[in-house]
This record gives sequence, structure tokens and C-alpha cells, in this order.
Amino acid sequence: MIDRYLTPEMKLLWSEANRYRAWLKVELGAMQAQGELGEVPSGAHAELSALTEADPLDEAFAVRVAEIENVTRHDIVAFTTALSERYGEAARFVHHGLTSTDVVDTAQNLLLDEALGIIIADVERLRGVCRAQAVTYKHTPTIGRTHGIHAEPMTFGLKFLNWMTALDRDLERLSAARERVRVVMLSGSVGTYAHVSPEVEEQVARAWGWQPAPVTNQTLARDRHAEVLAALAIFGTTLEKISVEIRHLQRSEVREAMEPFGKGQKGSSSMPHKKNPILTENVTGMSRLLRGYLVTALENVALWHERDISHSSAERVILPDATGLASYAARRLSGVLENLVVFPDRMLKNLNDLGGLVFSQRVLHLLIDEAGLGREAAYAIVQRNALQSWESGEGLRDLLRADPENPLSEEQLEEAFNLEWYLREVDHLYRRFGL
Repeated sequence: MIDRYLTPEMKLLWSEANRYRAWLKVELGAMQAQGELGEVPSGAHAELSALTEADPLDEAFAVRVAEIENVTRHDIVAFTTALSERYGEAARFVHHGLTSTDVVDTAQNLLLDEALGIIIADVERLRGVCRAQAVTYKHTPTIGRTHGIHAEPMTFGLKFLNWMTALDRDLERLSAARERVRVVMLSGSVGTYAHVSPEVEEQVARAWGWQPAPVTNQTLARDRHAEVLAALAIFGTTLEKISVEIRHLQRSEVREAMEPFGKGQKGSSSMPHKKNPILTENVTGMSRLLRGYLVTALENVALWHERDISHSSAERVILPDATGLASYAARRLSGVLENLVVFPDRMLKNLNDLGGLVFSQRVLHLLIDEAGLGREAAYAIVQRNALQSWESGEGLRDLLRADPENPLSEEQLEEAFNLEWYLREVDHLYRRFGL
């Protein structure tokens, strides 16, 4: 991922040096279990562990691994060679009975677990912003739109409440996907435990509070990783849904809400008046990338026989990029919503711009329920006057008042065009969420 879209935590997490630290954690975990089971000398783990704590793997180590890999063309061989160079005989029992993918896949799960933990915290923050704004704008009237056209009155807070519940579902999916990759695989070259006992895998998993992979070949099944990317892709659709709404509301013709615009910020190199929704447009683009990464993750599931590495090169890109982008986009959108500039007066003006057309359903029901008309006859009266209102710009109430076929009294018309009637159940909705 390019630095422009990396949070500091994700940049560190997916660095080469940190990847090697994760590999070392797997190797040390296996050595400890093997020592306790008598498969390697009991002091081997303690000796290497002490040395690596005193002299941790750093960027210089990563550089050395890269130099060796240029010759060996094998990353784990380069890693174990560099360990031997750095720590000498203490690294003798590193990688004992394991195959490369035991280390790479299990370590990758460590990194994914940490990355998802960061993302979940970011999503929880975004949810909290939506919750707070839902409360703030709980009773702020605005027009609801369907097909982009004015529909009926609602409140601005309900938009945030809907987004909050979508984020709740995202959190459920992300947490479930995180659990799916919290597994340890230390089963040897084709998953038979020929050179390492199953108890090693079980002990490492137990020490980490994870689960041993129940059965593998040489790789962990990639449907686990596809599930992670699916959760991230769906989260991306939530980010896009929110972003597209903000972008629409910021349009000059609408202007009900807009992104924060900082002091000294410029909207255009040629048009000084411009205030563009650049942040939410940016998030919209990121959501497209998240969906694209999922396609690759799905294609990674089918591998030849017990293993090939067609997935490996792709995962070096999609896993850091997808997790990094999700974290960055969540934080960016949190900032937008937290500092959103809202125009309640403009919302009310837009709501009333169509001369009362948005109250047509209430008129329809009063004609049926109180005036006793059949549905078709009632619909014909309302639609005829509504279409005339569209064409002439006259208010719907005035047209109905002048229509000789309309049986509703002035008091009933007043009731039909009562904004508060449309919003009377908002408190009930909020109580479902303890708000």
C-alpha cells in the first residue's frame, strides 16, 4: 500500500521487519512446545528467546534476509539462514520438523488478527460517531428521498441510526472473520505431522488462546482469508453508502450537509468558490478497491493438490492493502461525520419546496379512512392534483381546496399536511437502541 493511505499502525504491522518478528514468534512457540514434549533439547527455546529479546529483529535483519533471498530464491530459507548468522548455535533447532507454510500461514494469521483488531476499533469509533449524531439530529426534519426524488418527511438523525446499525453488522462480520483466522497450523509438509507431533500445534494454540487447525494439507484453506476479505468488502459498501449520501447532500442544488472545509483549504486550482466533497469521494474510491481485493481472495481458494503458491504473491498485496485501506477509510469517514456541517434550515426549505407534494399519502389515507372513498377514486383525486402541482408549481393543498371532487374539510386538510404527524414514531424507533 502506498504511504498516502496507510495509518501508522498498519504501516508498522505490515513492515518486513514485523513480518519476520511474527515468523519468529511461530518458530519460538514451536520450539517451546517441542522442548516440553522432548522433541528438541529443553533449553533451546529459552536460549534463543533470551537472545532475540536482547537483540530484536529489526530493519537491518530484514535487509539481510532480502540479500540472502536474492540468492536462495526462498524466503523461509533466507530467514532461517539469517537467524543462524545472527544468533549462532542458539538457532540450531529453529524450524525443526516444520515446513515453510507452517510458519508463513500461522504468522500471517497473527498479523491478520492484529490488523482486524485495529480495524474493529476503527469501526467502533465510526459507529460511536454515528450514534452521537443520530442523537443530535434525532428530531431534525428533512426530506426522505427514494429514487433520488422527494418521498416523505423523516429526520436527519434516522440516517445516522441506519448507518449505526449497518456498522453493527459489519462489526459482527469482522469479529467472526477474525475468529476464523485465529488458528495455528504446524502439521508439516503435507499436513500429516510426519516430522512434528500434533501436540506441538495444540500446545502453541493453547498458549495463544487460539485453536489448532483441525486438518490441513500444506496450507491453511484460503476460504478463511476470503471470509476476511468478504467482511472488509462488505464494510467497504457501508463506507460507500455513507459517503455517497454525504456527496449528494453537499451538491449545490441540495446543500443540506457538507464535509468540513479547513482553513487554508482550496477546492479548485481555477475556481476559488469551490468546496468539493473530496474526502467522501476518496472513501468511495477505496471501497471499490476493497471489493476488488475480494475477487482475488476468492480466486486464491482453489490451489493445486496439497499446495501451490499462486495465492502467495497475491496475498502479499491484498492483505496489507485491504486491511490498511479499511482502517484508513474508517478513520477518514469518522472525521467527516464528526465534523459534518449541517444546514437544518436548508433541509426544511427543501422539504417544503414541492408545495406539499410529500404529504400526498396522508391525503390519500384521509380520503379513504375519513371521507369513505374507495382506494382507486381517492388515488385519482390525489394524483390528478399532484401532477398539476408538479407542472404548475401550485401548492397541493391549494389545489385540493379548490377541487370540487375533494370531500375533505379545511380541518382535515390541515391534519393531512401536519409535519409532526409523520415524525411521531421517531422516539419509538430510537428506544429500540436505548436512545
